[in-house]
Amino acid sequence: MEKISQFVARLFLGQIFLLAGISKIDSYAGTQGYMEAMGVPGTLLPLVIALEVGGGLAIIVGWQTRLTSIALAAFTLAAAFIFHKNLADQTQMIMFMKNIAITGGFILLAVHGAGGYSLDNRRARS
Repeated sequence: MEKISQFVARLFLGQIFLLAGISKIDSYAGTQGYMEAMGVPGTLLPLVIALEVGGGLAIIVGWQTRLTSIALAAFTLAAAFIFHKNLADQTQMIMFMKNIAITGGFILLAVHGAGGYSLDNRRARS
């Protein structure tokens, strides 16, 4: 049961980023405009997409989990403070707190590793 729950936890964390990255490809111009409106250079969007899609997949399969978790934790925390800082708006407060919670999940992954049913665990046994 432990290995399954570790995989499901990684799946839940990773899918948010995988799907968000894919949606940014579909709405590239709109996302780029939103980033620029918030003071973030739109030229960073390809890196954001690569981090979200690549990082999401890496978390799901459990590859380089500790390193990827640190990168996604930093990204998620930065996104909270850049895009969801209007805490007077209840929706933005919820989005901010969601990002804080996700960051906490990534910190746990960084400390404890991918666990069972992961490429990291498979390599450790070889």
